[in-house]
Order: sequence, then structure tokens, then C-alpha cells
Amino acid sequence: MPRHLLEGSSSPQSTGKALSLFLFIGGAVILVIMLLLVLFWKRIKPKMLLQKMAKSEKNGPEVPDYFSGNLRIISYFDYRTLKRATGSFHPKNQLGRGGFGPVYQGKLVDGRMIAVKQLSLEKSQQGESEFLAEVRMLTSIQHKNLVRLIGCCSEGAQRLLVYEYMKNGSLDSLIYGNCKTFLNWKMRFQIILGIARGLQYLHEDSNLRIVHRDIKASNILLDDKFQPKISDFGLARFFPEDQTYLSTTIAGTLGYTAPEYAIRGELSEKADIYSFGVLALEIISSRKNTDLSLPTEMQYLPEYAWKLFERSRVIDFVDPKLRTDGIVEKDVLQVCHVAFLCLQPDPSLRPPMSEVVAMLIQKTEPMATPLKPAFLERKHRVDISLSLESPSEDHISSPPQSNSPFSPLPDRFSPPPDASKR
Repeated sequence: MPRHLLEGSSSPQSTGKALSLFLFIGGAVILVIMLLLVLFWKRIKPKMLLQKMAKSEKNGPEVPDYFSGNLRIISYFDYRTLKRATGSFHPKNQLGRGGFGPVYQGKLVDGRMIAVKQLSLEKSQQGESEFLAEVRMLTSIQHKNLVRLIGCCSEGAQRLLVYEYMKNGSLDSLIYGNCKTFLNWKMRFQIILGIARGLQYLHEDSNLRIVHRDIKASNILLDDKFQPKISDFGLARFFPEDQTYLSTTIAGTLGYTAPEYAIRGELSEKADIYSFGVLALEIISSRKNTDLSLPTEMQYLPEYAWKLFERSRVIDFVDPKLRTDGIVEKDVLQVCHVAFLCLQPDPSLRPPMSEVVAMLIQKTEPMATPLKPAFLERKHRVDISLSLESPSEDHISSPPQSNSPFSPLPDRFSPPPDASKR
């Protein structure tokens, strides 16, 4: 057979084999790349976040060794997925806005509802700090009364936190103003008890002793059964077991801030207990802790409630809708009594949250008689809706102590003109 015919007949087979080999090698390369990307996303990405967290904690308290593996319990989302889930972060999907950015409702392709917190890094480095703090905190703790972190996104300049979606929103939207949803006493009591249990876990039962620093109505979320979950851990602090308190910069929301913390910068779990006392009174009365539109003697809720307590008329500040719906007066007064114990002027007199939970569950009158709570003089009024948030979490020496625990806030604690509302 002529040579040219032999060459012509073998050429297509050779070309086919070469093409198959090329496709096989190409497919193998693509598969390897995909596996490497998955490995990066599952292994390397969490380690990079941990390195960032370790760096951010360089001047703060040490994080225990067992913390390093907790990031594996959350998912890592790409920005495009979260953008699609929230309708490109459309304003109609915005659930609220905190000091570091807005929170949006979203829906993943698998049908899960989520809440996406978008941190505003371009405005301040506080956003980066809060992102690291919240991921660090929520991957270290789990409790039915704490909001659950599903995942996060750290892509380019984007920092997003993905939480379980809470159908009934934040507590403040239900207890302030003219909300259509009415919370009866049974529901309100369960909310108060749930918050107390969440704080007990943070202070006493978790592996890490944690102070939240910003317990308030807008940071309490309610699920479909109106069970409360404490949220927003961006300002929370790991607290050394061997220290009574930390001397640190002020963070939190005025009106809920314990006097010793607001005046002298002394932070302990007792600051959260004070905030809980204020919040409990808000839930009972359906009003904010400060309302300057009311007569002077009624403007500051704890002060007004105490005056009624002294006159044996505490029931007068209870939400009128609750009284109309029907309440057991003894039960309401017992919760008010517990709230006043949490507002004691001396932090050592405030009961730990485990005792608070016990008093609420047993429904027996507390043994201790509360003293008059510490009220800040209102000589120089401050808008309590503003948060005092510090970008630095470094320990500092205690500021000079005031001669009186009832003195007004010093000027240096006033928030800057551009302070964001939480």
C-alpha cells in the first residue's frame, strides 16, 4: 500500500487520541483547581480569619487555645451569594440599622431565611473590629437565648455577618409606640426570663466569662414563638476569671449604662446586670428608659418607678394595656422588685444572674430589700439614645473617681458629633 495512504488513514486516529488526552488532562487540572479552591475556602480561609483575630487581640485579654477550632462550625459565603439573597441589599429588605451598618433580610437558594449584617468599613476601623469581635464571640458560645451566627463573608472590602432570621424582629419594635402586636404578661415574663438565662450563660456557665456591654431592647431579637435571643456582640468582652473588674474605655448605650462604668470606667458583669434591670422595667411599662416629652418626674423610668415603689404604687407605671388584659399583680410586683435589686448603686449588691433567674422562676418574694438606685444627676442632660463606643479595646488606667456616685457624666464621656446610633 502506498505510504501516503497509510499516513492518511492513521492521522484521524492520532488526532482523536491527542484530543482525548488533552481533554483528560484539562479536566484533571480543573478538578484539582476546584479541590484546591474548596480546600482554601474550608481550611485556609478560617485560618486567615483566626490570624486576624489573634492580631486584633494582641493588646487585649488572651483567647484560650480551644477557641482556635470553633470557626469550623460556621459557613463562608461569597459576596455575590449574599447580594443575591438580599436583593442587592435593597432598602425594602432592611430590618434595621446599628452603629456599624445596616441589617437586611435575605433568602438563600435553598429557601432558608437569613439576616445579613453589613459592616461599614469605609467609615471607620470600628467596623473591622466589630466583625472580628462578633465572629470570635459567637463561634465560642452557644445557647438557646443567644442569636446564632450561621456564617460570614470577608471578601475584599466587604465584611458581612449572617445570622438566623428572627421572624418577630427586635424587642424595641414591639414594646415602644403603637405596635399592632400585643405582648401579654405571660409573653413578657418569658422574654424577661429568657434574657436573664442568656446573661447567666454568658457570665457564669459558658467556657468563657463574657460581658455583653450593650444589653438593650434593640439588641433582643424574638423568634417565631417570641423566645428572646441576645444579639449584637460587637462590643462584648472576654473577662478574666481572676479579676473583679476591668478599667476600660466606655462602650454601650447611655440610659442602660451602670453608674460605676459610665463614671469610672469600671467594667464587670454587674454592668450587664444593671442594664438588665433597666430593660426589665421597660418591658413592664412599654416605654423607653428616658422620655423627655413627659413631665420632669416621669422622664427617667428607673427614677420614676422607684418613686412609685416608695409610695407602694409600682403598679401605676405598668403598661395600661397589660392591666386591661389582666395580670396577677403579685407576679408583676415581684419582677419589679428583682429589677430594682439589679439597679443597686453598689455593684456588689446586685445579684448574679443565676440568683435573678432563681427568683424569677420560684416566684417567691426576694429576701433582700432594694436600696435607692444610683441616678445620674440631670444638671447637664445628655441624649441617652447615643452610644458611647470606643474603637479601642485596650485596657487603660481608671479615670479619676468622682467624689459622688451620683455626679453627672464628665464632658469627656460625651459622644463625638458624628457618633452613630446603634
